[in-house]
Amino acid sequence: MAIKKIRLENFTVFDELEMDFEAGVNVFVGENGMGKTHIMKLLYSACQASKHDVSFSQKLVRVFQPDHSGIQRLVKRKNSGGTASVQVISDTSYISLSFTTKTKKWEAIVKNEESWEKQNKEIESVFIPAKEILSNAYNLREAAARGNVEFDDTYLDIIASARVDISAGKDTEYRKKYLDKLQKINEGKVRVDEDRFYLKPGNQAKIEFNLVAEGIRKIALLWQLIKNGTLEKGSILFWDEPEANINPIHIPVIAEMLLMLQKDGVQVFVSTHDYFLSKYIEVKKKSDNVVAFYSFYKEREKVLVEKSEKFSHLSNNAILSTFRQLYRDEVEVVLK
Repeated sequence: MAIKKIRLENFTVFDELEMDFEAGVNVFVGENGMGKTHIMKLLYSACQASKHDVSFSQKLVRVFQPDHSGIQRLVKRKNSGGTASVQVISDTSYISLSFTTKTKKWEAIVKNEESWEKQNKEIESVFIPAKEILSNAYNLREAAARGNVEFDDTYLDIIASARVDISAGKDTEYRKKYLDKLQKINEGKVRVDEDRFYLKPGNQAKIEFNLVAEGIRKIALLWQLIKNGTLEKGSILFWDEPEANINPIHIPVIAEMLLMLQKDGVQVFVSTHDYFLSKYIEVKKKSDNVVAFYSFYKEREKVLVEKSEKFSHLSNNAILSTFRQLYRDEVEVVLK
């Protein structure tokens, strides 16, 4: 399965939007508040709804966490009284959802859910949030279920994915090529002990995740997801701000990993504010890589999206504009 298209009306910050996606790496850039993460969360919710025990509308509520579990709060605020509609299209099927400001809880109208489940039942999807969470994983799901803490499902789901038992035995060649690269950054392997996560450097004693730098924890999470088989051919990866708290020296490796995953059949969605990650993906892209960049921007109070095969060819590019302005400011200072 690959996600091919999305259509929205009156959903969160969007009046109307239609986006076509590539089966490879899809990179979202733009200023804060443009809805980049909203699109990824929506797509992730649709992917999760391919499971027979997951409702699209309820998953959407659990991922976005509107007050009182009210999906009606996801209707675009300036269009109060209107109807919000969503359609997600894969290469095999589609699923759609609609609701109004009067819809109760998650009781939206969902269409074609049964066919969506049947056609995409084998899909594996994972969402890596911007903030690292494994260091706080112990009893988090239990605490959230009791209402003691509030975390949306992207955090709870990633903990569940990372907890998957790692089978003993030799790693496949597919996994090994990733693990060797990532392990050099981690300087160790991930261990799960009584639902707590640790990093074990070589023959040394294991180290609690909360004593490891957050950037290393994020790299270690990617290592774990590849090690336990979560990211295999046919899966879909959503990663919100991979660059957050990552040592800049490791950004080229992250870009290379994403392109490698795409080449091996993983569809990738990334939201970023980072010039270096975006540019490295563009620079390291090879002829057999499929990459598309999407710039989210606002025009006449409406959020629009521009698509290009090259990061540098985006007309509405807040990241590139800022770096160009920095260059002009630097030249001005030097010439004074």
